[in-house]
Amino acid sequence: MCSSCDRSSLSVSRRGFLQTAAVAAAGAPLAHAVAAAAPPVALRDKPEAVVQCVFLYPSTASLEEAGYYSWPGSGFDAEGRQQDYTRRLDALGRQLGMRIAVEANPVSSDEQAAAIIARVKQAPPDGLLIIPFAKAQWGNASRIAQESGCPSVVFAPLGVALVDHINQLRTKPGVYLVNSLEESGLESGLRAIRARRRMRDALLLNIVGKEAPETTVPFWGTTIRTIPHRRFYDVFKNTALDESVRKLAQDYRRHAKEIVEPTGDDILEAARAYYALRRLVEEEKADALMMDCLPGLKRPHQHVPPCMGFMTLRDEGIPAGCQADLNPTLTLMLVQELFDLPGFQQNASMDTERNLYFGAHCTSPSRMNGPNSAAEPYILRSHAEAGWGCVPRVLFKEGQPVTMALYKPGEKPQMLVYTGSIVDCPKIPPAGGCRTNVTVAFDDMKDACDVKGMHQIIFYGNHGRALRAFCQLHGIEAIA
Repeated sequence: MCSSCDRSSLSVSRRGFLQTAAVAAAGAPLAHAVAAAAPPVALRDKPEAVVQCVFLYPSTASLEEAGYYSWPGSGFDAEGRQQDYTRRLDALGRQLGMRIAVEANPVSSDEQAAAIIARVKQAPPDGLLIIPFAKAQWGNASRIAQESGCPSVVFAPLGVALVDHINQLRTKPGVYLVNSLEESGLESGLRAIRARRRMRDALLLNIVGKEAPETTVPFWGTTIRTIPHRRFYDVFKNTALDESVRKLAQDYRRHAKEIVEPTGDDILEAARAYYALRRLVEEEKADALMMDCLPGLKRPHQHVPPCMGFMTLRDEGIPAGCQADLNPTLTLMLVQELFDLPGFQQNASMDTERNLYFGAHCTSPSRMNGPNSAAEPYILRSHAEAGWGCVPRVLFKEGQPVTMALYKPGEKPQMLVYTGSIVDCPKIPPAGGCRTNVTVAFDDMKDACDVKGMHQIIFYGNHGRALRAFCQLHGIEAIA
């Protein structure tokens, strides 16, 4: 897929945020206040993604001798451009936490291309970055991308490739094509390689009825570690009402636009639930969690609704999936890794009269633009279905572009991908359903009832092209 039109201005990763959050300024909004109340979560050491980069072009001296240059033309200093790109790739690799190994010698012959392919097959990196600086070498660029068996980002500056070259690769599985001067597309391609590697290395903590052996998620390779509800119950009951808990509860109250049902004690207990969840994440050194969160809310109550804790974890860049639903949680993790954005997991419905999608759940991130962004306003409410406790009703921006996605496993993995814009957050009452809600007008959708899935992930920004490009790169069928 050609992805040069996608931009991601969110270059601060969860890791970067968690490493700097402890020094957030006094008086900053909620997520900074939370970080100041507790040091950043310690992350497991994991290998960095490795990308092999190869340039393709004949030497300028050989072109001068031939007396004809073809595209990109006689004024294109390929050797100088390689030096410049190498410096920028080194900086980008440090920014993204990746190792980009650049081949010093450019490929200019079929034999050299074959040697690169053989080497990659013998010791595969996480991905290839292929940068052609000559139209005449497009065939070798295409050959390396398709024959190496390695996910390949092909980045060509404008003025190198013609339309037939672009169309040769833009829809090829295993290829992420960027034909542009916009280096945001290059960064998006590298993020797509990094995200897949980080998903494979990730540990997902699963809190359910009873303990179970560790498992590995097919396709992704993510490790699932399951612990019993009883452990969470015990940690929650043993979490003291200390200064950190009281500070967080104070922040919840102070930043709330309105408090409807919850009492001061309800808000304190919600803050305790966050610290209980956080402790489990730290003890297991998890990258994300999911929890079968409804059984403990029934009588006899085992814990308060963990929804405020889920909000704060997601605001900090830690994906937290509701109801131990694996595929939405994997989608939350992917969106966090790919775009540095949290997501809103929700129950699917429709407003048939307005022909709008309607989604609702009793938790959502408030920092929908990422950990260092301003929080959206929220109202503190009781849990809609349990009728007690403290949960957030986050009020999303009207007119905000959004993407909705959901991973679907199978012999051929799929990803639901929709883009659109927020219309409103219907008032409660008269609307029923969960406390955080939203209506969305999806692009190119004649009938809102045609939207597929349940517990899909809604996140800010139109990232449909980049997400589809990720899917093409890694063998996932993007559908709508």
